[in-house]
Amino acid sequence: MERVNRAPTLLAGLCGLVIAQQSHAEGFIEDSTASLLARNFFSNADNRSGSANPNYTQEWGQGFILNFKSGYTPGTVGFGVDAIGMLGIKLDSGKGRHYNPTGSAYNGNIFPTDDGRAADEFGSLGATAKMRFAKTEVRAGALVPMLPVVMSTDRMLQQTFNGEQIQSKDLDNFTFIAGQLDSVKGRGSTNQMGMSIPGSNSRLTGEFVNKFQYAGVDWKATPDLLLQYYYGNLKDFYSQNFLGLKYDWKVGPGTLRSDLRYFNNRSEGKNGDDPAYYTVGYYGNGVTKGKVDSQLSSALFSYLVGPHTFAAGIQQVSGDSDAVWLNQGDGSTAYFMTESMIGKFQRAGERTWQVRYGYDFAAMGVPGLSFLGMYESGSGIRSATGDKTEWERNLTLSYTVQAGPAKNLTVALRHASMRTEFAGARDQDEHRVIVSYPMNLF
Repeated sequence: MERVNRAPTLLAGLCGLVIAQQSHAEGFIEDSTASLLARNFFSNADNRSGSANPNYTQEWGQGFILNFKSGYTPGTVGFGVDAIGMLGIKLDSGKGRHYNPTGSAYNGNIFPTDDGRAADEFGSLGATAKMRFAKTEVRAGALVPMLPVVMSTDRMLQQTFNGEQIQSKDLDNFTFIAGQLDSVKGRGSTNQMGMSIPGSNSRLTGEFVNKFQYAGVDWKATPDLLLQYYYGNLKDFYSQNFLGLKYDWKVGPGTLRSDLRYFNNRSEGKNGDDPAYYTVGYYGNGVTKGKVDSQLSSALFSYLVGPHTFAAGIQQVSGDSDAVWLNQGDGSTAYFMTESMIGKFQRAGERTWQVRYGYDFAAMGVPGLSFLGMYESGSGIRSATGDKTEWERNLTLSYTVQAGPAKNLTVALRHASMRTEFAGARDQDEHRVIVSYPMNLF
């Protein structure tokens, strides 16, 4: 597995230009901001099926995420620098309660592994050089993309990628974006590493590459209609086309929100003929690994009326392979309607229906208190022993302090239960307690 610690050449060059212009850096300094997010994270997970260790895990830690964003130097072309610093401190966990007691995985639920135990602390620092011309911005260094084809995930700390990106809003109602990533640092890691997909991302024998390219456009066709197209390409693994539509429509006393998504995933390079690069799925005759070949279609309809949000959706995976996404095996997020606390419901042949209900207790005189419940059920999962099913239930109760010294402090209680017939997964219950306190430093 290749690990990457080099900074891009472009990053060094842009930083040099920033330093050279410090005598004219009024905007660079005056428009700078810094914020600190203190996040206390507790996770308790109980694996209800299967004989492999661990069957029970528990970790508790305190994280800090410092974000600095400079302004831009004056002139037609402006330059600046951003930085993100992160620190995680273990409060409780032992060798018998760490997700990775044998060292066979990348990390635990929250912490990296140190001699079979959760590390006492871990941290990292990332810098991003940036350049702006009109409404176009170029960034190089640490990136936190939140796009349909690549999404940064977090838990106690934040996953970051390393690479270059350009974004333009010069054309009214359009946002164009393109970039290239060469490495990723996990939410529970201090190491930069290459990128991979399920089926090829084993810590000891996996295949990883240092090139993911992406491009896309968001078109705000009307104030209530957003149309999206994105393309992603992970060298030697897959290419992906994404189409999205979001539309808000006033219906009666509320708003009907439509969210339509379509992914088309195709084999790329070595994934087509090298078993070391294969992904997972079901290809018939008992074969469970092969090349990327899947389409994922989903539709979610939400009705927002007063303090209530009612939602229902359906998702279908077609083709021989599971739906794919960037996944190094150390915790990742995909832009699937079914992305939830435990599962993703992305398996070959799987059809999932989902219902959600949310309530804002401000209507009952308790502003800041909210509830969200979700239930999803998947069926038709293809396997050598016939179609399988699975389901998951997610419950979240959160409260945000509205005033006083602790204003904006949020306490979230989360619970998830998953039950599955799929041989490659396990029944699981998990509880999380998350306390987040964002602070603006300047």
